[in-house]
Amino acid sequence: MKFKFRRYYLYYLGRVLAFVIYLFPLRISLYFAKIAGRIAFWILGRYRNIAIENLKVAFGTEKTDRELYRIAQGVFENLGKNAVELVNFPKINKENIHSMVEIAHRERLDAAYAKGKGIVVITGHIGNWELMAATLRLNGCPGVTIGRRIYFDKYDKYLNWLRRLHDVNVVYRDESPRKMLRILKDNWIVGIVADQDVDSVDGVFVDFFGRKAYTPIGPVVLARASGAVLLPVLILRKNGGHTLMVEEPIELVDTGDKEKDVIENTQKWSLVLESYIRRYPEQWVWIHRRWKTAKV
Repeated sequence: MKFKFRRYYLYYLGRVLAFVIYLFPLRISLYFAKIAGRIAFWILGRYRNIAIENLKVAFGTEKTDRELYRIAQGVFENLGKNAVELVNFPKINKENIHSMVEIAHRERLDAAYAKGKGIVVITGHIGNWELMAATLRLNGCPGVTIGRRIYFDKYDKYLNWLRRLHDVNVVYRDESPRKMLRILKDNWIVGIVADQDVDSVDGVFVDFFGRKAYTPIGPVVLARASGAVLLPVLILRKNGGHTLMVEEPIELVDTGDKEKDVIENTQKWSLVLESYIRRYPEQWVWIHRRWKTAKV
């Protein structure tokens, strides 16, 4: 009961804070978000240690302890900025989104639509992934996002309210795959953030920073079943704004060996994501235990 009461307390405190943040210009709020991120880095020792531990696993001797420390701090700063931008979603519209987010290689997205079988957009928890979904919708790209239910219903409803402001709708991952196939049949996007070790979904082990990581196979399975294009799309903070990077589509291998093909195709998109994380490590969520599931 005490824990449940604390959730309500934190929720309403968060809503009040969100209202105050909303009153300030976004530029000022982002400045304070960076400071808040640094404070969180010091206060939340458990997550700070997870981030540094993961960074050591990923980069080994490539980076000094000082560099890893700065990257870990940057992770918290980025998450603080993400939260501020999310709260400011009501201010975003079709007229001003272009001043916030630049889309690189939009032609690849248009070419995927031209195939007429839908697009499975594969992305990761890098940059501001919530802003990425809103950007696609505001640029006339119909689709849904695959998500999970948040443990506390009020948080879940508030987050989805912010998403729906820009017609970003969520299909929960425990819903029927047929629903996702119908969406792709309408030549829409199904966006999947599939870069975490989640033991409740089907996955395979692929190389991630030189170490085997349990990775969801949903994007590959869905693309193969529907004939949709598997397209990596990521958003990054650049030059004071954001850039939406549309990568080349993943050419799916089909040798007839289903199990082997799923592993190889999952490895393909995972390597694309890794290449971006290597270049922008402070923008990925290292506070998640990416290698928690051990390969037997």
